Amino acid sequence: MAEFTHLHLHTEYSLLDGACDITKLVERVAALGQKSVAMTDHGNIYGAVHFFDAAKKAGVKPILGCELYICQNEDHRAPGDGDDNNHLLVLAENEEGYRNLIRITSEASLHGFYRKPRVSKKYLAEHAEGLIGFSGCLSGSCVSR
Repeated sequence: MAEFTHLHLHTEYSLLDGACDITKLVERVAALGQKSVAMTDHGNIYGAVHFFDAAKKAGVKPILGCELYICQNEDHRAPGDGDDNNHLLVLAENEEGYRNLIRITSEASLHGFYRKPRVSKKYLAEHAEGLIGFSGCLSGSCVSR
């Protein structure tokens, strides 16, 4: 039997996009016999510690990630069309990836926020070590509009 791991999942920390309670999530994943699950909230990792602790308590491997907003401007600090961004799903492969994910989401919220917390491709490339990225939805980078 093939093992399944959910890699694109929004929790209650994805404002207006997710309603999944983290504790109930990991309890259900464990009950189904799944060994791991990812949390990839939109533009933030606010629930990372709660998710990590709950998953470990339930005996499930936590995979931390984020669905980032990637702006079209070369400089994410410059104002632009707030709706002109793509989504990119990134997962932390290791501790360095987690630290880079913290750095990227912090930069997006503190300096790239223009309707949504966003970063440029250039900034992402500068902090990509330890991250695995893929297009995860219809608003992904590889999808033409």
